[in-house]
Amino acid sequence: MRLTIGVDIGGTKVAAGVVDVDGRILEKVKHPTPVDGDALADVVCDTVEELAAHHPGDVIDGVGVGIAGFVDENRSTVVFAPNLDLRGEPLRDRIRRRIDLPVVVENDANAAAWGEARFGAGRGVDHVICVTLGTGIGGGIILNGQLFRGRYGVGAEIGHYRVVPDGRLCGCGNRGCWEKYASGRALVAEARTVARDAPERAERLRKLAGGDPERIEGHHITQAALEGDAVALECFAVIGDWVGQGLADLAAILDPERFVIGGGVCEAGEILLGPIRDSFARNITGGGVRTLADIRIAELGSAAGIVGAADLARR
Repeated sequence: MRLTIGVDIGGTKVAAGVVDVDGRILEKVKHPTPVDGDALADVVCDTVEELAAHHPGDVIDGVGVGIAGFVDENRSTVVFAPNLDLRGEPLRDRIRRRIDLPVVVENDANAAAWGEARFGAGRGVDHVICVTLGTGIGGGIILNGQLFRGRYGVGAEIGHYRVVPDGRLCGCGNRGCWEKYASGRALVAEARTVARDAPERAERLRKLAGGDPERIEGHHITQAALEGDAVALECFAVIGDWVGQGLADLAAILDPERFVIGGGVCEAGEILLGPIRDSFARNITGGGVRTLADIRIAELGSAAGIVGAADLARR
């Protein structure tokens, strides 16, 4: 059997899996993420060797590595990964010194988007934009069946296009970025604000958080919304409106056939998708005469990065 190995490097863990040609993960392992580049490459190599040793009769065709950060156009050097404190890290070369296999390094959101496009909610469609609603907003763009990376490899940072001039300060240093209004963190901020300013209205959310508004988290809001709590539903409506506006702007520029929405916030399902679709239809340019893009929930969950990285290595 011909296999590839996908590696998803996060801030706290390195997850990796052996993936077949149909995007199925045959085996998966996790290890803690180290703090420096040399150690990181060693952990990746150890993980790849561990997985390969469990499949002695199979052919490992390559290794794909997804990492949160800017990756250069050659898919080899991590230009900037703030959460891992990496600058100009030649990760591909470090890995290949130990492993005699083709290695591809890719931005983790791009890898996850490719996984969804090939084997998840975007399969069968050549023009897909994947949007991940987490702490911030991650994204990946597939045009004409190809992953869009930009001239220098750092395209599709859609969370950081600005929707409010001089708006909320973002971690990137700019103000008014989309992710400050439409992410999982934005959902939590909205709920905490209501719980502080109108405690009598947010009784259910406060109870789920032990009485402290500052301890409200995304899963509390989702639980309350699924129970029909009015404040939680309002919070999802606010965030959904912002998401829909952003998708409308992206559609005006790129005209995709489908949007795939991922991240933990999507556990709310139609409670989130409903406001997103309504806002998208209201805000899209030429909405009365054009075909509207389909909007779906991602299917692969946390496995998307591994599956996507592995498939990019195969290609």
